[in-house]
Amino acid sequence: MSIFNTETDLPTSKSPNSASSLCSAQETAACCCVDVGTIIDNTDCTASYQNVFASRADAESALEDLIQRARRVESEACDIHSEFKDVENGVELKVNFTFCCQIESINFQLALR
Repeated sequence: MSIFNTETDLPTSKSPNSASSLCSAQETAACCCVDVGTIIDNTDCTASYQNVFASRADAESALEDLIQRARRVESEACDIHSEFKDVENGVELKVNFTFCCQIESINFQLALR
């Protein structure tokens, strides 16, 4: 049972705490919904990965696994740039995966969790 059921409980566009004054996105004040295009607008298509491994072989194995995972979500070939760097505790792997669209980047990141 909801107690938030009257129009007087909704913020108005003139109130300083209204949804439209808190966010530049076009929101529906009743439910704080935004258009999907506001969040997923294809401006961030790159997923980055960084980790330190005990050896170069471990880092290379992790890179191969990451590449296979990226290939599973891509609809067009994603652009992959990797870098290995010797650090005090082993080998640091940095990888950027640039997908053709933001949803593929999101799917890739979710698959890593």
